[in-house]
This record gives sequence, C-alpha cells and structure tokens, in this order.
Amino acid sequence: MSTQHLYGTPAPQPSNQDKSTSASSSSAPEKLHLTSHNQYKTPRLLRDNLHTNPLIQFNSWLSAALDPKDGQPIVKEPEAMTLSTSLPNGIPSSRIVLLKTVDEKGFVFFTNYNSRKSQELTNNPYASLAFYWREVSRQVRVVGKVEKVSRQESEEYFKSRPRGSQVGAWASPQSSIVQEGEVQRIVDEKTKEFGEEGEIDCPPHWGGWRLVPFEVEFWSGQPSRLHDRFKYSRPQDSQESQWEINRLAP
Repeated sequence: MSTQHLYGTPAPQPSNQDKSTSASSSSAPEKLHLTSHNQYKTPRLLRDNLHTNPLIQFNSWLSAALDPKDGQPIVKEPEAMTLSTSLPNGIPSSRIVLLKTVDEKGFVFFTNYNSRKSQELTNNPYASLAFYWREVSRQVRVVGKVEKVSRQESEEYFKSRPRGSQVGAWASPQSSIVQEGEVQRIVDEKTKEFGEEGEIDCPPHWGGWRLVPFEVEFWSGQPSRLHDRFKYSRPQDSQESQWEINRLAP
C-alpha cells in the first residue's frame, strides 16, 4: 500500500515488483501520513486582555483580521466559519458558511430554509461555529442555540446581494438531488423571468439564522502546543446572565 508523507521524510518507494501494478493505478496514495510540526508564535493572550463580553471580544479579533495594523498579516476571508449541525439522533454534519453580522445577541448567517443545514437546525436548534485564522494563529469556537432572524432582517440583507445571487436563491433547490444541467436551466428561466432590471423579492424559503451563544472559546497559538485558551460560558437559557471566563489547559 502506498503512503505519502507530507512535510516529512519521503514516502517509501515501491519495489520493482510493485511498479507494474502501481503504474496503471491512480496517482493518489492510498494512505497519507502527516509529519509536519509547525510552531505557532503569537502574542500571549492573558485574562486582562479579554473583554467581559465575548461578542465584543470577537468583534475586536475580527476587526483586526479584516483591517490589520502594525504589519500584521492579512487574513483571507476571516468571515468564513465552519457550521456544525446534527440530526436528533446525534449524527453531525459540517460545512463552511459566511458570517454576515455579529450583533448584541449572536452570530448571523443566511441560507435556504429548505437546505439540509436548515432542516437540521429546525429539528435540533443547537449548533456550533468554528473560525480558524491561519495567518495569525487564532481560533474561535462557539456553541449555542439558533433562532431565525426577523423577516425584515432577511429582506434587508437580500436586497444587498448581487443580482446573480438573488436569482440563484430562487433557482437552487439547495441540498436536493438534481440532474446534470438542471440548476443552470432553472437559473436561465429565472433570469429571463426577472429580467435585467427591477427589484427581486426575497424568496419565502430563504433567510437568516442567528446563533445565540452560551459558550465561546478564544484560542491563540503558542510554541510547543502550549496554546492560550479562554472559555466564556453562561447558562443555556439565560441571555442576561454574566459570562464566566476561565483559562483552559492547552
């Protein structure tokens, strides 16, 4: 069985006996063995550095990633986040979505309400988010309960989207099985239907979700895997409660 080592010692080479069979097979290895040992080095994250409100602390980190100062690296698409949902029986699923708003209650993103993620959020209204900003060796992990944003919020954001994305929201039966070329055919039909001008209404099956957190963790990479980690937590059903802040072992 072929093995590819990444950032480490070269993979063992096949013997002459193996070459005849491997030449006709896929170039992809059957096994990958990662041997990298990257060292993280960021300024220490101390308790005195943290705001008492994790949403404000998050906005501070996100603002720094979006508009770096003092020679700090630019983080590419820092609004990208992993959204994890699960079925009622506990089977999880994850995907990357884009954060659009952080308000006084939580984290907002928009999607098709008929999609797999929305179906799972409807049946099990708990989810988690994970942000990883490689360029600055920072992570943020969020756990909370979700709620739909108001229809007004969804419509206001929908108006700000590019016209092609607006048409796409009407055309795509997100997460459904489709035939090759079927989505493009529907897009073409909707494009013709809406024309090149005029306002496109927000579809009734499209809108925003807000994750209201009861746990937020900030992670800052340090050498030898001795990372700085702080967790904010509060009771699940008490948005007015004070946040408790604790340092976690790396």
